[in-house]
Amino acid sequence: MIQAIGLTSTPRKELPPAVDDVSFEARPGRVTALLGAPGAGKTTTLRLMLELQRGRGITYFRGRPLHRIAHPSREAGVLLSEVPGHPARTIRGQLGMVCAAVGVPIRRVDEVIEVVGLVSLCDERLGTLSRGMDRRLGLACALLSDPHALVLDDPAGGLSVAEGRWLHEILRAHAAHGGTVLFSTDDPKEAARTADRVITLEGGRLVADQEAADFARTRLRPRVAVRSPHAARLGALLAKEARAAQRSVEVVREDGNRLSVYGSTCADIGETAFRHGILVHQLADETGDMGPRATLPAEGLASATVVASVLLTSASATSTLTDDALTDDALTDDAPTDDASTQDAPATDEPATAVAATGAHTPDEPGPTAESRTRAAASPGARDLPQLPPPIAVRQAPSPLRPLRYELRRATGVGTGYLTSITVLVSSALLSVLLARIGHTPQPRLLAAWPRDCPLPPAALGAGLLGALAFGEEFRHPALAADRGTVPRRLGLLAAKLLVASVTALALAVLTVGCDLEMLYLVYGRDLAGVPADWLSLSASWIGLTVGCAWAGVLAAGIFRSTTAGLAAVLAVPVVVVPLVQKTLTGPSVRKAAGFSERLRELLLMQWPFGGARYIAAGARLVAQPVGSALMLSLTALLCAYLLTTLRSRVR
Repeated sequence: MIQAIGLTSTPRKELPPAVDDVSFEARPGRVTALLGAPGAGKTTTLRLMLELQRGRGITYFRGRPLHRIAHPSREAGVLLSEVPGHPARTIRGQLGMVCAAVGVPIRRVDEVIEVVGLVSLCDERLGTLSRGMDRRLGLACALLSDPHALVLDDPAGGLSVAEGRWLHEILRAHAAHGGTVLFSTDDPKEAARTADRVITLEGGRLVADQEAADFARTRLRPRVAVRSPHAARLGALLAKEARAAQRSVEVVREDGNRLSVYGSTCADIGETAFRHGILVHQLADETGDMGPRATLPAEGLASATVVASVLLTSASATSTLTDDALTDDALTDDAPTDDASTQDAPATDEPATAVAATGAHTPDEPGPTAESRTRAAASPGARDLPQLPPPIAVRQAPSPLRPLRYELRRATGVGTGYLTSITVLVSSALLSVLLARIGHTPQPRLLAAWPRDCPLPPAALGAGLLGALAFGEEFRHPALAADRGTVPRRLGLLAAKLLVASVTALALAVLTVGCDLEMLYLVYGRDLAGVPADWLSLSASWIGLTVGCAWAGVLAAGIFRSTTAGLAAVLAVPVVVVPLVQKTLTGPSVRKAAGFSERLRELLLMQWPFGGARYIAAGARLVAQPVGSALMLSLTALLCAYLLTTLRSRVR
């Protein structure tokens, strides 16, 4: 059950709140529609319920607010807009990434894809999907973690009639299995046809909370649809009798041989046609302006569909009702017909007034309740509802590897990382050959393809860009923010991104030096392909530079929520921070840090194993360099800023 209590949005300046004191319930086993015109506050209400927007009030999902639930995606499946995925990612890759995020096994992807009908399109990219396929993918993401409740914002908006019908059948099937379904719409006819309960918003306030049958009877305009080859004559007779009886009846002539009669009943219209010998192909009670081919579910509103062919002659003639009188116009494509309930009226010598009914109840009879409706939907053979994915019987225990799986699938699911790495390797190899041709470049800088006038080598820039993309893509295509409003600032996610960025930067650093060395050997021979004598310290400095740039990109993009900001922070280290550090280190100094390793060993009162003091001293010398000091200071400041924003968001 979903209980929304006193939802009120925060007003902007002097404007009234978009949602003001809205309270309602959505019960399990039922489909609840949130109805309102555009701007009535439907989307704001859903965002307040999901705690995606600031405001007052609280929403309970089976007795607990969403922020008190350890795994919100298992409680509520959310579809608020288009699927927030990278356009180059495939459907299977997107669902696999979400699987890793919510902690469900990867085999769940195949089960959900089969249910939503995307088996043949699983390798299609998200940027090529139509509106209907995008809705199917969004529904698949919502069903992926087997949630109890589904919360959807205008799920059928922009869909065709067939796709909208399929989507609402999926929602009905979820409710038939005991789940809670809440969706918003601005179409009252859609709400009346597909929901058990309709909650109406107007101007941000709750104006009605009704059963679907009561909503259709009190807030929609009922009418009778009539089809007859003599529609004009029948309409004139109905208007004449209404004036004579001083009744308010409106007859509207529509396309072809169709009439829409407001303020009358099927019985009155049938009697008029009988008295005047008019052939009638269809009499149907409809709700609102659903049209001649609208779907009228048998368990739905208080409506009755009567399909008949009445051939009337004069009083002395004999009336006959035959099967041949039932034309194709008598049946609509969408209205279901029960063969067992359609009986042929036998031919008699009496005037025939029999009709063939489709099994729906008449307006004078009470409609089925929601409980019987749910039982009917769940009972075999009562209605063909689509199959849902099998429930998840065993949930995976929380694991620190879950963020790592997610990050690996995110990084390898699109070609941006591969394209960036190839560009870095090619540009670095060409630049090293060019620098060797010009000369006056030391061999370490030659192997790194690092000109003196450039702030960073291509490998460091590429590592920083890949690090910035790690968080920048999260905010641009927020796959993790569907039910949280923003990308979660969790330390596990940060650690996974830093680890993947470190491995990527390390591989990029090694491959860059290897490619540059091989290219120099091919072009100029062994003279420039030798290994420097101090290769160990140079390797440590090179790896520290690339990994540090990758970390700076990750942290800056996570703080400023932008890939551009992350890359700018990487470039700011050599351009801004390094000159400041150099100016500080080159200033007058009274003391020096000579004997640092010996004093450190004395402090720990133990002997460093395997010559550890030598490595500690080498690390200290790296940090003491201007670039190392600047990078260390930048990383420390960015990490502190990230932790501060994380704590601030948790306090909120």
